[in-house]
Amino acid sequence: MTDLYEKERTLYREVASRIERSLPGVEVLALELSGPERMTIFVDHPQGVDHELCERVTEVLRDYLKQYAIDVSSPGPERPIRRPEHFRRAIGGTVKLKTTGSQRVRGTLLAADDDAVTVSVNGTSQEIPVGDIVRGNLIDEGRES
Repeated sequence: MTDLYEKERTLYREVASRIERSLPGVEVLALELSGPERMTIFVDHPQGVDHELCERVTEVLRDYLKQYAIDVSSPGPERPIRRPEHFRRAIGGTVKLKTTGSQRVRGTLLAADDDAVTVSVNGTSQEIPVGDIVRGNLIDEGRES
């Protein structure tokens, strides 16, 4: 499973760099492999994400279509958070995290820096290294999940 997450991280770095360089204002929030030949890329833009933007993102990634089916998506109600700056913007919110050791944590994000995040789970603070987080989502508190 760790190989999958390493592959996602490598692809994320390649894809995010290409998209953000080619499409000003577009932020790549996350990349997830949902099979050996399918990737989902979560993007955001200050003016929102529409079908046209998704098409432009896919066009930037045309070379990857030889190996992957590509789905481009808006953040949705469980906004992906992966990078330290994403965590810093989410302080005070409810997060759901999965780590490389398959630990699952859901709680209030208390603090975040380049190295670790601190989450309050049932009143107990837990520090998690950013490098150990393989999935992170900011939960829309107006909706149960």
